[in-house]
Amino acid sequence: MHGMSKAEVDAVERIALGAGPKRPRDAATLILLDGEGGAARVLMGRRHMRHAFMPGKFVFPGGRTDPADSRIPAATPLPPEEEARLTARAGKVGAARARAIALSAIRETYEEAGLLIGRRAPFSTAKRDWQGFAEHGVAPSLEAMRFIARAITPPGRVRRFDTRFLAAWRSDVALELPEGGPTNELEELVWLPLAEARQADIPAITRTILEELERRLAFDPLLKPGGGEVPFYRMIGKRFIREVL
Repeated sequence: MHGMSKAEVDAVERIALGAGPKRPRDAATLILLDGEGGAARVLMGRRHMRHAFMPGKFVFPGGRTDPADSRIPAATPLPPEEEARLTARAGKVGAARARAIALSAIRETYEEAGLLIGRRAPFSTAKRDWQGFAEHGVAPSLEAMRFIARAITPPGRVRRFDTRFLAAWRSDVALELPEGGPTNELEELVWLPLAEARQADIPAITRTILEELERRLAFDPLLKPGGGEVPFYRMIGKRFIREVL
């Protein structure tokens, strides 16, 4: 940067990255699968270029877990096997927080893609971000959620998330809104075969998770509760490692 001292340049870079260490925030992503016609397809959308985090990349619907997500009634609970995995080696994440994380994946899928996962039933809540479910008569349901992987954004990024990648099937969607979701965070929504999704303009961790999902589906095509292993990706020192929860 012409005319700036090294200290000034370093300061600008720290601001751009976010000065100081950032604690990862709980987040959830939903890998929605369509098994019609044999080979599975996955729903992805392109993030707006204006976003500071992963602009222009194809991603799964998802975002951070909000406080209100912990106070939303669900028509069905998480399968015990999935709850146990979500709380395994997760620090202060207990059963209530695991439930909130799973619900945030459902909420974000509605907001970004206009897909409401749950059951057709009366539903009411005072929480603003969940009014779409109340208006359309869909009670969010957790029985279909499957825990696929966990990944923590490495230090030094603009945003850091402790993301749980969950999966469900398109048949678990109670309502698809033709106009899409209310936030318009994703510019383009597409259903892609898994092999094509891996070749799209996606973040490296998304490609890794797709590879994990393909291996899981090879021997657990129905994604049974508790089926397969759940990998956990994070940075330790200068190494990006894979563990199993």
